[in-house]
Amino acid sequence: MTQVHFGVMAPQIKRTWDETRAAVSEFEALGYDSIWVNDHLYGPQSPQIPMLEAWSLVAALAAATNRVEIGTLVTPAGMRNPAHLGKTIATVDHISGGRIIPGLGAGWMPREFTDFGMPFLAPKERLGQLRETVTLLKRMWGDEESVTFEGKYVQTENVVTEPKPAREVPVLIGGSGEQVTLRLAARESAIWNNPAGRQGNLARGIEVLRQHCEDIRRDPSEIRISQQCLVTLAPDEATAGPMTETAQKIFGGHMGDPTGPLALTGTPERVAEQIEKHVDLGCTMFMMEFFGRDTRDPARLFAETVLPKFR
Repeated sequence: MTQVHFGVMAPQIKRTWDETRAAVSEFEALGYDSIWVNDHLYGPQSPQIPMLEAWSLVAALAAATNRVEIGTLVTPAGMRNPAHLGKTIATVDHISGGRIIPGLGAGWMPREFTDFGMPFLAPKERLGQLRETVTLLKRMWGDEESVTFEGKYVQTENVVTEPKPAREVPVLIGGSGEQVTLRLAARESAIWNNPAGRQGNLARGIEVLRQHCEDIRRDPSEIRISQQCLVTLAPDEATAGPMTETAQKIFGGHMGDPTGPLALTGTPERVAEQIEKHVDLGCTMFMMEFFGRDTRDPARLFAETVLPKFR
C-alpha cells in the first residue's frame, strides 16, 4: 500500500496559544503525521483579525510535541530578512529534534510586507526573491562555514549559521505557476504543495512538474506531491449537504471549491474515495484544514473512520 501522509492545519486565527496547543496535542495523539501553520502576519480577511505569528508558533509547537513534523504553508520569501529566516529555521529544527519542513512561496498579501517595512514587489520579482532565498538557505544549512551571497534581491556577507539544522531540511515549495514556480520546485524542492484554490488542477500541476524534472534530468519520484485542502467531513449524507453549503459561503475560493471534483467533502466513505483519486494521480501528502467550529471534532472523526484505511 502507498504510504499516505496526513497533516493537519493548526488553529491559529482567533485562538489563544493555549487553545492552539491543546488542539495540536490532540492531533498528535490521534496519529496525524504533521502539523501545519499558515504564515500570515494578518488574517486574510482583515488585519484586525487576531493571528499568531508563524515561526514563533512553530518554535512553541516544536517544544510542545514529540513526534509530528511541523511546517509552514507557506512562508513568503520576501516578507522577512532571508538570512535571519535561515537562522530561525535552523534553531527551530534543533528545538524539534529535526522535524521542521519549511514551506516557501512568493506571497500575495501586500500589507503583510509593507506594514512591516518590507517592499512588496511585482510578481516576477517576488518569484526572484523566492529563487534566491531557497539558494541562500540551502547554502546556510550546508557545509560552508560562512556564506557570502550577492543576488539581485538577496545579499549576505560572511553570514554564519551555527548550529546547523538537526537534519537535511526538506524544503517545500508551494504554488501553481507553471513556468517559474513549478520549474523551481522541480529543481530545488523535496515537496511540492498544490494550493487549496488550485486543487481541481492538481493533475495538470503534476504533469508540468514531471516535465520540468525531465528537462533537468531529475527523477520526479524524489519530489513528494502534497495538496493543501479543506476537509468537510460529516458522519452521514444528511449532515454533509448543509455543511458543504456553509463551507462554500465561508471560505469561497480561498480554500478551493468544496463541491469540486477532488474536494474532500462528504461522509468518511466519500472522503476516502476522494483521497484515493489524489493517490492515483501521484499525490500522497495532505495538509488538511478541517471545517468546523472546533476542528478537533472532525479531526477525531477522520482519525477514527478514514485514517485506518490508509495505514
